[in-house]
Order: sequence, then C-alpha cells, then structure tokens
Amino acid sequence: MFSSATRGLLFILSSQRFIVANKQHISTPPGGDQKESKKKGEASSSEVPSMPAKVWQPGVDKLEEDEELQCDPSAYNSLHAFHIGWPCLSFDIVRDQLGLIRTEFPHTVYCVAGTQAENASWNYIGMYKLSKISGKRRDLVPNKSNDNDSEADSDGSSSDEDEDAQDDAQPPVLQLRKVSHQGCVNRIRSMPQSPHICASWADTGHVQVWDFTSHLNALAENEADVSTGASTSFSMDPIIKFGGHKDEGFAIDWSPLVPGRLLSGDCKNSIHLWEPLSSGTWKVDATPFLGHKLSVEDLQWSPTEADVFASCSADGTIAIWDTRLQRTPAASIEAHKADVNVISWNRLASCMIASGSDDGTFSIHDLRLLKGDSRVAHFEYHKQPITSVEWSPHETSTLAVSSADNQLT
Repeated sequence: MFSSATRGLLFILSSQRFIVANKQHISTPPGGDQKESKKKGEASSSEVPSMPAKVWQPGVDKLEEDEELQCDPSAYNSLHAFHIGWPCLSFDIVRDQLGLIRTEFPHTVYCVAGTQAENASWNYIGMYKLSKISGKRRDLVPNKSNDNDSEADSDGSSSDEDEDAQDDAQPPVLQLRKVSHQGCVNRIRSMPQSPHICASWADTGHVQVWDFTSHLNALAENEADVSTGASTSFSMDPIIKFGGHKDEGFAIDWSPLVPGRLLSGDCKNSIHLWEPLSSGTWKVDATPFLGHKLSVEDLQWSPTEADVFASCSADGTIAIWDTRLQRTPAASIEAHKADVNVISWNRLASCMIASGSDDGTFSIHDLRLLKGDSRVAHFEYHKQPITSVEWSPHETSTLAVSSADNQLT
C-alpha cells in the first residue's frame, strides 16, 4: 500500500477568520434556585440588544472583558476537529497512492505526528487516517458575469447546494495507530520516496528512523465506518537510533533527490549527514558540519543539486553547504537581525529561499546574488515570531507563512 511509487497529497485550507461576540453573564443569587435564575437571566438578556459580530484582526484588535472569539465556519472549505490526546509539536503528511491532485470530496489523508506528553514514557508517534472528509465544493476560479442579478442568483444557488451537500455528508472518520516513543517528539518527517520510513527528533537528544509499513498498511486496509482510536501503544524498535548529537534539536530533512539521505541539526550548532546503506540501515558521519555560532533551527536540501543543502540558525544567518567540500559553509547570508526560525527552498524556482525570523519578519533570498545582498524582498506584516514558511508546489511566487500572532498568511 505504501511504497516508493506513492504519489503526493496537497491540502489547501482557506484563511482563518474569527468573529467577536458579546458574552452573556448569568449569575445565581445567593440561596436562589439555579433553574429559576437561569430563566430570569434569559428573560433579562432578551431586553438588552446584543452587539453585532465583527471580524477580529489578530495583532490589531484587542478583546474586551465581555467579548469572546467565535470561529466563522463560512471561512473554510473544510473544517473538522479531533481530539487526539497529548499536544503534538510536529506532524507530516504521509504520501499515498490516492492521486496528486484532489478536487472532489470526500477526501482521505494520512498523517504522522509526535506527542509532547507530561511524562517521557507516555509519548508516542501516531499514524492517522482521516477519511470521508467533507466540505464545500467551490470553483477554483469564480465565474464572472455581467449580469449582477444573475450572478447573485447563481451564488445563492451554489451556496444552497453547498449547505445541502454538507447536511448529507457523513462525519469524517479518524483511525489511529500508536508506537511508543521515549521522550517528546520535537520534529517528525516522512521520507518522500518511501513514506513509510519516518525520522524523529527527540528531546532526549536522539534521532531515530522508523519503518511504519505494517501500521500504515493496517490503516489503509481498514474501512471502518466509525471513529476509532488506539487505547494502547505498540512497542517496536527503530531501524537506527543515533545519539551522537551534543544536544536535542529540531532541524531535520530528507533529500528529495537521493532516497534515504538525511540531515539532522541540533541546538549546539552541529549538523550530521546520514547516508543510506544497501543493508537497509544508515551510516551517520561522526564529523559534523560546523559553521553556525548558535542553534541550527531548520534544514533544507536543494531541490536540484543532490549534494547541496541550506541551514538557518539562531545566529541570524542562512548557510549554504556542499557535502563534497570541507565541513564549513560554501556561503553565508546575513538573513535577519534576530533568530532565523524556518526556511523553505523553492521547488519551482531553485534560486529562491524564503526565511522567517523571531522578530516577525520574513524574507526572500536569491542565491544568484550571494556575492552581494541576496535579499530581494522583505516583509514586516506579522507581529510575532514566524513559525513556518512554505512555498507553493504549483505557483512559483506564492508562499504561506504562519506566525505566533495567530495568523496564516
């Protein structure tokens, strides 16, 4: 079911929107009856006109004491929520054989995520299958019409059809398989060429590679009509467990060009190269790549050159490396005045790298301009640290940016 021949999966979520609504406070008088006071509260609340809801802008608007945020479902093509237990700091989409471009509901998606449990022994890596995902069927490009009335009628009809489709849709099904993991999972990544092979970074300072073939195949073969969750975790050994890093880390990336080639970077500025062996395991180079002054925050392989990769650091720089050269950077870019948290290498325009910083800014760098100022665009929209950047796999000049200011742009 899950092999090197699998195809990719892309999910597009519309922008998040919240509305502000007034809270109604219902109090119980001392010694009074709860049911009676509730009725009185309902009667009195009808006499006070409620304020109209308005769109809330993160980082701009502030919430008053009598206001609360409510999600506006109309902002989403598809919105579903599931409670899976412990929080997860990292997840990855697991590629499958269901097709690269998916436009028709219902959808199915496979994911892998790692927990951040209260006790180290309670952690696990979860493999999830979400099926029967319903949503609104919207045109990618809205129809244009010179007749405003006809357009309004058309939009209204489409909206009614969407609502009918939503009413008729079955609730999504969540299926879960757990594998015990010692320590919190800082980051987890599925290999593009062999999605059942996953690498995890633990807060214990270990990087591990796992083979989840049996678990993913079990999910793929199970066509349950009800939501299911694993009450117990399976115990299994990783293919390899590397403890050569000096500290825990978050940076890890699989090569898109050489199956099995892996990079891992830690909070002590070291980067290690993993080379796959014919025996099905890995050889980790004990000599690290050293060039950053502080923690390595993110790693990205070049989409076109098998021996070239980029790293970013809390020292404010982006480094370009060539594995065939000495263990020092081939080039270094002064990218931001604060920590560089994340980078993304453009798969369609390989000369472009996007970077996001702790100061809320993000930039675009042109690698053809390394001898001068490589920064060709700089944005100061977000108010809090940038937590993720990702180039579109379809549009050369489009990227998504998430921030601690509760916005995805």
